[in-house]
Amino acid sequence: MEKIEGERCRGCSRSLETLPSNLVKEEICLDCYRWELDSEWSGNLYKNDSLYHYNDFLKEYLARYKYRGDYALAKAFSHTIKSYLTKIEYDHIIPIPLSDERLYERGFNQSTALLEEAEVHPSHILTRLHSEKQSKKTRAERLRQVQVFQLVEVELDVKGKSILLFDDIYTTGTTLRQAAKLLKEAGADEVSSLTLARG
Repeated sequence: MEKIEGERCRGCSRSLETLPSNLVKEEICLDCYRWELDSEWSGNLYKNDSLYHYNDFLKEYLARYKYRGDYALAKAFSHTIKSYLTKIEYDHIIPIPLSDERLYERGFNQSTALLEEAEVHPSHILTRLHSEKQSKKTRAERLRQVQVFQLVEVELDVKGKSILLFDDIYTTGTTLRQAAKLLKEAGADEVSSLTLARG
């Protein structure tokens, strides 16, 4: 496992040290820069922190955990997640939900399990509509995706609150931004995210 260290994008935690200079603009990667130029998405997700590079080892590890149901693998990250969360302040931590169909298929939500192993009690404010697996979609398809999240209760104490979203992997940022947009529209003050890996 390879921790993300050194200079990283202020928006998404991508390592800037390996990126060509034409893909970096004002201390952020070109992807984040483009998100912020788009009026529909600008300002929704304050920032994402990722803990590890999504290298071949972690890719295989997470595949075994998520798709082959090896729930016990969640324990390996409990200390790292717990120590990160003690350094920041937030009112709610919300794991990215799975659709009912996907939850039935897998037997557990990988993001919720990682938090629970770290002794965190997440808020289940969001639900997710069923759609094709994210891993099966191209980048372009992910970026065009319609809103897949709904709030469980619109008035569920998000107004003026600081919210941390949690997911296993940050790839294009679409999933986290969709969730953040919904929460901001419901009155959340600030929405950031934490992911285990940065793809």
